[in-house]
Amino acid sequence: MADGAEECCVLVLQGGGALGAYQAGVYEALAAAHHQPQWVAGISIGAINAALIAGNPPERRVEALRTFWNRASSRIPLPSPFADGWGRRLFNEASAATVAMTGIPGFFTPRLCPPWAALPGSPESISLYDTAPLRESLLELVDWNLLNTGPMRFSVGAVNVLTGNFVYFDNRDRWIGPEHVMASGALPPGFPPVLVDGEPYWDGGLVSNTPLQWVLDERAGETGAKPLLVFQVDLFSARGTMPRSLAEAAEREKDIRFSSRTRLNTDMQKRIEGLQAAAKRLAARLPAGFEDDPDLALLTAHACEGPVTIMHLINRPEDYESHGKDYEFSRSTVQDHWRSGQGDVTRSLASPRWKRRRIPASGVVTLDLA
Repeated sequence: MADGAEECCVLVLQGGGALGAYQAGVYEALAAAHHQPQWVAGISIGAINAALIAGNPPERRVEALRTFWNRASSRIPLPSPFADGWGRRLFNEASAATVAMTGIPGFFTPRLCPPWAALPGSPESISLYDTAPLRESLLELVDWNLLNTGPMRFSVGAVNVLTGNFVYFDNRDRWIGPEHVMASGALPPGFPPVLVDGEPYWDGGLVSNTPLQWVLDERAGETGAKPLLVFQVDLFSARGTMPRSLAEAAEREKDIRFSSRTRLNTDMQKRIEGLQAAAKRLAARLPAGFEDDPDLALLTAHACEGPVTIMHLINRPEDYESHGKDYEFSRSTVQDHWRSGQGDVTRSLASPRWKRRRIPASGVVTLDLA
């Protein structure tokens, strides 16, 4: 088996609110297995988890994650009296309703002034919650100097409210502060847009809920032709069952919308890199005189940038979860998500397919082992 020492390890974190505790469990298990990322990219809650990882030394990362998630789940610290079934679903729905009414410690609070009574165009008029507590949490738990000058690459995605353009804030080309992370997680109409360099930004999940494509497109500048090992951590599952009620239909719609078609993207990347490799082989067999042909130059301009292995880790929905699962921050559920992330990594790394794997010579290999 390849030990990964020759690969650049990347952690790719999808958005998903309270489900983000799954990512924290994934990171803890990966770190215990000595798979420390050299690059972390996130959207929304994935951007927050990414900042907690990149903005702390390895020995303090799990502590920072646990502090944030323990604080976020402290509104409803009592355990659920039901392990599963309808009792657990009612508990979770009540917890989500409590969060909607009272907010989350260290994250967001409800606005005292209703939107219809606020000055038009003000943050109060276009959002339901104030995210100032999140800024304080980020300032407390993230070493911004380490995040910006340390060895780990950091990338988070957001959407410009005025242009609709999707952008990435990356510590390789700018100084990252709390506002960049908050912009990536500013999901309307709950949260207000965040100003970055005078421009308003919303949650990157409005366009794409995963930064995988950014990593694949930008990997040449980070790794050259070095192999890439990507741990793609998704919080919404594209696959599911037929809904049986309006509530389940709403949950299923949210899963589909925010899963961001990760598998479709990886399959498309495989096809693109296969075509690029074929064009390169064909160019080598052409007779002399074709070197300056513009069509050939176009086909060979984007050469493959080295092999990629993607381990897909997906937070699978539970029967007791409802459409409010992304804002259900009870301590019981946060701990369940955390343990689920740990378990999926443990099972994946114990799989014979993982143990027998070799770094591919070229192209993209995907593994879904949990």
